[in-house]
Amino acid sequence: MSDIETTTTYAAELPARLDWARHAPEVYKAMVRLDSAARKGLDPKLYELVKIRASQINHCAFCLDMHTKDALAAGESVERVVQLSAWEESRHFYTEQELAALELTEAVTVLTDGFVPDEVYERAAKRFEEAELSQLIAAITVINAWNRFGVTCRVTPGHYQPGQYS
Repeated sequence: MSDIETTTTYAAELPARLDWARHAPEVYKAMVRLDSAARKGLDPKLYELVKIRASQINHCAFCLDMHTKDALAAGESVERVVQLSAWEESRHFYTEQELAALELTEAVTVLTDGFVPDEVYERAAKRFEEAELSQLIAAITVINAWNRFGVTCRVTPGHYQPGQYS
């Protein structure tokens, strides 16, 4: 046995660029209200899966930290969260409704490839009632807005606790 102590040293946190919520409080409050309205009527686990997937695509570390923790706190399995970045190859972990929501999330999030394809929209429309589909589209839109604030302002991940902003 060695007397040498080993420790892991991680890189320093990148500093946040801007506390946008403090400087634009009315925008922040409006975003919180919009987020709250968008989640109404959606299954909490589905809601978090959509938020995680959009945040993966947008590389928003803060939102990934938050929504992964919220999903696990809501009872989501670690396995399904881990497989989410490869959902197309891990389809058997998700319901047909969740798969349609994830596909729609990707299409709405990555608009540089063109508009949301008709076949993607139609698959989602077959799995959700119109009111629920409207809420899903709203939730996808809202997380994309949050991601843009998070990435642009470099909001620091790792400090969020589930329910912190509820």
